[in-house]
Amino acid sequence: MGKLLRSENKKIAGVCAGLAEHFGWKNVGNVRLVWFLLAILGLGAPVLFYLILWFQLPTKTRVEKMNFEERMNRRLGR
Repeated sequence: MGKLLRSENKKIAGVCAGLAEHFGWKNVGNVRLVWFLLAILGLGAPVLFYLILWFQLPTKTRVEKMNFEERMNRRLGR
């Protein structure tokens, strides 16, 4: 299991696909369906969590393009 990242295989922001890739789940559609059902039944809390993940998780291409100094600052929380 690697670092949690947003995926390039995305419908909206790549959060569900990133979760599926992180945990090794093959069917991203099931993750999206469960997230959708939780958003309806959870009265919006999962939608807020999705938005937080959207803005906090980097994409794979962004992480690959970062130089050493940026990666170290990110790791140290600066």
